[in-house]
Amino acid sequence: MASPKLRCSRFATTSRTYPRPSVVTTDDPFITETNDTKKCKLYPKRKRLSSMGSHLSPWPTYTSGQTILHNRKPCSDDYRKQAGSWQQQPQGTTKPRYLEQLEDYLHKELLLLDLGTDLAQELRLQPYREIFEFFIEDFKTYKPLLSSIKNAYEVMLAHQKEKIRALEPLKAKLVTVNDECDKRILAMRAEEKTEISMLKKEKMNLLKLIDKKNEEKISLQSEVTKLRKNLAEEYLRYLSERDARKILIADLNELRYQREDRSLAQSPGIWGEDPVKLTVALKMTRQDLTRTQMELNTMKANFGDVVPRRDFEMQEKTNKDLQEQLDSLRDDYKEVRKEHEILLQLHMSTLRERDQFYSELQEIQRTSTPRPDWTKCKDVVAGGPGRWQILAEGKNSDQLVDVLLEEIGEGLLREKDFFSGLGYEESVPPFLRFDGVVENKKPTKKDVVKLLRDAWKERLAEEKEKFPDFFFHFLERRFGPAEAMAWAYTIFENMKLFRSNEIMSQFYAILMEERSESVYIKQKEIIAELLKEMTNVDSQNEGLLTMDQLRTVLKSTFPFKKEEKIQELMEAGGWHPNSSNTDLLNYHSLFIEDEEGQSVPFVQKLWEQYLDEKDKYLKELKQLLGLELHDEVTLPKVREALMTIDPKLDKQTLNSYLSQAFQLPVTKLPEAGEHKEEGIVTLLQTALQQLQVADIRRVGSREQEPAS
Repeated sequence: MASPKLRCSRFATTSRTYPRPSVVTTDDPFITETNDTKKCKLYPKRKRLSSMGSHLSPWPTYTSGQTILHNRKPCSDDYRKQAGSWQQQPQGTTKPRYLEQLEDYLHKELLLLDLGTDLAQELRLQPYREIFEFFIEDFKTYKPLLSSIKNAYEVMLAHQKEKIRALEPLKAKLVTVNDECDKRILAMRAEEKTEISMLKKEKMNLLKLIDKKNEEKISLQSEVTKLRKNLAEEYLRYLSERDARKILIADLNELRYQREDRSLAQSPGIWGEDPVKLTVALKMTRQDLTRTQMELNTMKANFGDVVPRRDFEMQEKTNKDLQEQLDSLRDDYKEVRKEHEILLQLHMSTLRERDQFYSELQEIQRTSTPRPDWTKCKDVVAGGPGRWQILAEGKNSDQLVDVLLEEIGEGLLREKDFFSGLGYEESVPPFLRFDGVVENKKPTKKDVVKLLRDAWKERLAEEKEKFPDFFFHFLERRFGPAEAMAWAYTIFENMKLFRSNEIMSQFYAILMEERSESVYIKQKEIIAELLKEMTNVDSQNEGLLTMDQLRTVLKSTFPFKKEEKIQELMEAGGWHPNSSNTDLLNYHSLFIEDEEGQSVPFVQKLWEQYLDEKDKYLKELKQLLGLELHDEVTLPKVREALMTIDPKLDKQTLNSYLSQAFQLPVTKLPEAGEHKEEGIVTLLQTALQQLQVADIRRVGSREQEPAS
């Protein structure tokens, strides 16, 4: 056993932290204290226990086991009784001083603990840890075993704490799920009560209807019974009358025969006939009569209960009428029942839709923002209320947002003096490939529109080079090579900003290869052709047309447009339901463009209808192919589908569509039926995107959809 001085030093350097494996972590505040802090706390405690080292004795080997310290709550009745028994023990079995000091220290620590908190058990365990630590430090021989025991318990405690901590959220989630399930059950019960009440009402109505039909059935049965009774009476009356007539005829015949026999017997010479011969004839006649009578009896036996045909036909007709009425009533009942079931299903679906719409309305009311007050913008936009009224006329909220963004972007663009070059990467358009800083020329919107119109005039006159290269060369010819790049960046930023401007948006789409320039050229050709047709119809050259003439020109120029599309163009041109067919229209006003490149509603409606028709055309193509966008499609399938949805496609137009879809020159396209056609494959999504860029129009109507 070590000396008191050494034990004192060991007590002074021991802390309340315990050896643990490196993989175990815990958030216990008693375990995670630093060694220095714990040393300061435990030093006075161990100092008080330092003088007991020399008093260690083998007391437990010869004393009674009743004095061994038990795990009892301080200040309890068991604790007081045990303390009294300790005091009453004879002096001959006194505990060692070291044990007494440890027990006193444990009792004091337990009394000082606050056992009313959630961590009461952990706090209560701490004094025992300290006592066990003292034992480990003093008993060097058993220190490894005791330390491993202590570490094993600490690891298990830490593991249990982690388990408890991990289960806490599950407990909260379980409570939440339980509450939600209760609410759902209550809601389902309320819904079932409502449905049960409705079904009860429906049952009562159906029972009333069944009772009504039963009453009608009973009435009809009673009428049929009465008719059968009358028929039986009439049958008996006619049968008795027939029998009486037959008996009367038989009596008359018998009397006539007797009279003839008497006359023949009294005057045989009158007839000049042989009596023997007459007697034989009479005998034969009587035999015939007997045979006839037997046949008559047989007929009576076989057809005695037969009803006369006239009565039978009358009764049959009456019965047939009643049967038809009954069948009609049954059919009506079945029809009413089916309608009732349909109405019930419709009612239930309406209820579900109502509940769904109500929940959607609640969700929209909860999440949606109030509609903006656009009148506030009239004092902010440059030009005042008058300009804002012009900008906002006929536009929805989404379009008004674009207008505001353009106004804000225009101000920011004018404040910007320079643009940064985008470099020379492949992704940069050729006319913007520059590394450095270029000047912002700050032109007005009218100047940009005028410049783009001049570019289109030159482009239509000569189409030799690609459109981006032509645009940059046009700027070089217009402003010189030194200023061309600055103007290219300036015009590009203006086109990117003013996407609501028709000329800028179309020029930007063609410049970025999002749309083929043939689309713009074809649209201008159609407008020119339409104006020419109107001019030809205007025989007086007054610039005026009636509404009937305008409709005729539109139908002749666009033979495949439906009636509602023609009506939309008429309304965009100024026609309204109250207009007369003889009202005159200045057709030149339908093609006017302002200085900023904005067209009138008639031309805008033509462009919108073209885009809608192209989308519908491509949707029909995709639907007929029956493939997903990520599936591959071959050239023969696309050729066949195009000919199906547009049978009047000529070979040149069809080859141009296929060339655009598969990005092959027209000269390299194989003829229909060639073997190498199957080797030309592309994704359906890629083909549709390429066709969307090109000028795709319907050449003729489908066979099942004749033109208007």
